[in-house]
Amino acid sequence: MSDKDILMKLRRQTGAGILDIKEALGESGNDEEKAIELLRKKGQKIAAKRADREAGEGWIGSYVHANGKVAAVVKLQCETDFVARNEEFQKLAYEIAMHIVGMSPMYVAPADIPAEAAERERALHAETVEKEGKPAEIAQKIITGKLEKWYEEICLLNQKYIKDDSKTVGELVQEASAKTGEKIEVTEFSRLQI
Repeated sequence: MSDKDILMKLRRQTGAGILDIKEALGESGNDEEKAIELLRKKGQKIAAKRADREAGEGWIGSYVHANGKVAAVVKLQCETDFVARNEEFQKLAYEIAMHIVGMSPMYVAPADIPAEAAERERALHAETVEKEGKPAEIAQKIITGKLEKWYEEICLLNQKYIKDDSKTVGELVQEASAKTGEKIEVTEFSRLQI
């Protein structure tokens, strides 16, 4: 495969700029997998810088399961109408709605969990760990780990993506943000079932 073919392949996979791809290939010694990982990390850093921007545009994605008994809608927001009308952005909204149908999250992110529910869950794990007689330092790590696992079960952005469990839905959204150069966020969703 020629250098140009490799560049175009990585561009299609990551959506990164040609100069960024060349730089990543140079840093990785022309190892495509390492270059992709470097590009993802760079994209995540850029996405973090966009966190304070306003995402005032977007798309409502929906999915109805084949049996017609379960459906979801998701509000995926971005900064510009240009991105909102993009086919890939709309497909992302659809994919997230499909994930919601399959995985039944309750909240978008841990910050959306009511304080009372989060405190109840923490207290439950603290009581269990206390009964086991673990040292305080280890007990705190166990409680934190159990809460993280709970977030993975009930929070959309913390769940493993149903089509690729090597990443979370949050990481999927970050990758889209890196590709578009805009802040992208899931602001709300609804799941209906008969």
